[in-house]
Amino acid sequence: MHDWIADELATLDLGDVRLDRRCHAVLEQLYSKPTLSIPGACHGLAETTAAYRFFDNDRVDDYELLCPHRDATLQRMRSERVVLLVQDTTELDYSRPHEVVAGAGPLTYLTQSGFHLHPLIAFTPQRLCLGVVDAEIWGRDPAEFGKRRHKASKPIEDKESYRWLQGYRRACAVAQELPTTQLISVADAESDVYECFLAARAEAGQRKADWIIRASQDRLLVQDGAADADLRKLRQALAAAPVLGQVVIEVSKKLGRRARTATLTVQSVTVRLQPPERRTKPRQRLDETTLNAVLVREVEPPPGEEAIEWLLLTNLAVDTFAEATTVIEYYACRWQIEIFFKVLKSGCKVEKLQLETEDRLKPCLMLYLIVAWRVLYVTLLGRVCPEMPCDVLFADEEWQAVWAIVKRKPTPSTPPLLAEFLQMVAGLGGHLGRKHDGAPGPQTMWIGLQRTVDFALAWQTFGPAVAAKHCST
Repeated sequence: MHDWIADELATLDLGDVRLDRRCHAVLEQLYSKPTLSIPGACHGLAETTAAYRFFDNDRVDDYELLCPHRDATLQRMRSERVVLLVQDTTELDYSRPHEVVAGAGPLTYLTQSGFHLHPLIAFTPQRLCLGVVDAEIWGRDPAEFGKRRHKASKPIEDKESYRWLQGYRRACAVAQELPTTQLISVADAESDVYECFLAARAEAGQRKADWIIRASQDRLLVQDGAADADLRKLRQALAAAPVLGQVVIEVSKKLGRRARTATLTVQSVTVRLQPPERRTKPRQRLDETTLNAVLVREVEPPPGEEAIEWLLLTNLAVDTFAEATTVIEYYACRWQIEIFFKVLKSGCKVEKLQLETEDRLKPCLMLYLIVAWRVLYVTLLGRVCPEMPCDVLFADEEWQAVWAIVKRKPTPSTPPLLAEFLQMVAGLGGHLGRKHDGAPGPQTMWIGLQRTVDFALAWQTFGPAVAAKHCST
């Protein structure tokens, strides 16, 4: 078994030692072959049957499977000065002809069937993924699909948007556990919910997580007098604020947009928001709240291109250019959760799982969250800590087997550096390593890691140590 799996599941307790051992074995099988189906990842019918029985066991709870990984994640977070807790939602599509997963609900369209996954994932400001702190999986009620006109009268606890408030509260719970680490909750425009701002207000004797949210609404401001008469909305206040400075970013290519270098202005302001009206029964009266805002806007976009613009809301200081750019840099790390989702869906292929019920699927997805974290962690750690010896992450049989196959020379007495070894692993996954290719990405890494596991197994079975043993006998 991989040493990291033993460390990651060190606090696992499913109430049965046999279930604990089976969980270790199943996680190892899924990690060794993340792109394959469960039968493809297991070695034969007996292991496949055991894996399916494990997911079908009533004592195997999805939350309990994630708890030991959460413990290990918090341990990694303790050594960091700043940690970003990014939350977002993605769809898991299980629409198949003549097959319905019990418990699944409609996705974007009523004809689509599947689940929504909303994780809370820890990253360093250097974008190293430390692990999954929390994850919620649910299927929508088909009877409620599309009934937007009835949502305004519901309290937030009965809406899907409540997940953003829950995510922030869970970040605050982590902040209570890690008093020496600054926790910053980061979320996209969908989390622009007024109740989230109220939940972030400091209370006596309670440590809260800091927060950054991308705004999706131009909210009304409290009018303090004649001087503010022309500043009725948030964007008006920002437009009137002085430009603190400019930042230059590289814009990646995507559908409908060319890659380019963009120059953006930075403006910031502190405002007092006017609370929205809630038409709940009984009507809910919300308090005013004060927050900081940063506007990042492209100066002269190329003809035909939409200007890049971010409006960020936060409780972090934004008075100076340095403070405002720090908020921008922290928010930019949010993109890492999209890469995590890509590893989970394209690398681990979780939407191809053929488990017939929600109760079987959820535990399996929790283990795949750990697999996706490991792939992303290994990929990024080589960039953050390139001088680290590779045996911190890889067993001797893994790095020795890869070295022998890639280098075609005897293994060295000391392990190579992590950056050098990960280049070899990425090469096994198809990364060519040319100057313009950049650093290896998750896709080449998860393919290379699969081949590393296979080579390590062959090394254990037929390697020099085994040959020497046979010669001596």
